[in-house]
Amino acid sequence: MTNPPDVPVIDLDGCAAPPSAEVIASVANAAERFGFFQVVNHGIADAQIEEVWAATHSFFELPIEVKREISRSKENSRGYYDRELTKNARDQKEVLDIAHVPYPDRADDHPSNSHSIDGINQWPRLDGFRETIVSYLASCNELAHWLLRAFCEGLGEHADHLAEHFGADQTSFLRMNHYPIDDVLSPEEAATVTSLGDMALHHHSDAGALTLLAQDDVGGLQVEHGGKWIDVAPTPGALVVNTGDMMQVWSNDRYKAALHRVAPRTRASRMSLPYFFNPSYATNYAPLPGSISAGDTPHYSSINWGQFRQARADGDFADYGAEVQISNFHITRER
Repeated sequence: MTNPPDVPVIDLDGCAAPPSAEVIASVANAAERFGFFQVVNHGIADAQIEEVWAATHSFFELPIEVKREISRSKENSRGYYDRELTKNARDQKEVLDIAHVPYPDRADDHPSNSHSIDGINQWPRLDGFRETIVSYLASCNELAHWLLRAFCEGLGEHADHLAEHFGADQTSFLRMNHYPIDDVLSPEEAATVTSLGDMALHHHSDAGALTLLAQDDVGGLQVEHGGKWIDVAPTPGALVVNTGDMMQVWSNDRYKAALHRVAPRTRASRMSLPYFFNPSYATNYAPLPGSISAGDTPHYSSINWGQFRQARADGDFADYGAEVQISNFHITRER
């Protein structure tokens, strides 16, 4: 029996220049085969990532009543939450969601984004926390734009073909994840909400364009490939990149939005930092012309990101029914 393949590791050579032909080919190949890959020499300094890890630990070490002072709600999706659902089952984790900050010097984190999904960022009362996270958001945004160029060129499109959708009104956000060994909720609280499932984080694909993930050295992240679950082993200095549903639609199913999950914690808690690179809510996305090969047709009808994200957010926050998927917009299903 052959061993399952490893998730590819791609050297970005510091991102000092536009993506090379070699990097473009490697990104396209990884997105087609796995929907997951890791990147090294990605341009984000180890020292900056260490600062973010320190901030993450500081937040999750706070007493739960303090963390809940900035709890998110159905009306405000930014903040702390300890009972999120995936596939209508409760995940064994707690999170803090912080939206992209386009103008760090302004008091309002979202001057150009008034969509009802977002609400406003809520910051914990920790010295230097906001400054550390805002700086990291900017670094992730820069790297995500660089990778977006590679994704576009891999489809035969101009490198900047999609850049207009990821301006100041983009809807990207950073999530701080903590996966403890035991349930975050007390037995009394747990009895009143959806039951825990059998995973720390249940299988899903990400809804947006692409995700950048920093993970600690504990392990547990798995991606589905060839009908099997493959470990995405922590690699020193690397960030994990995965293709989202939106990129699968843009590529007309050439790039895969791979299913992934986090296995239950048994001996050590785990932390991770996914940055979800998402466009403006006004974005309507459908297969790009360059992604449709000769003799093929578009696989999806046009999807509005704002409407799609609202439906997905409702499903994550509470059990409001079946979770919306891009398959709902597959043209063969509409006939």
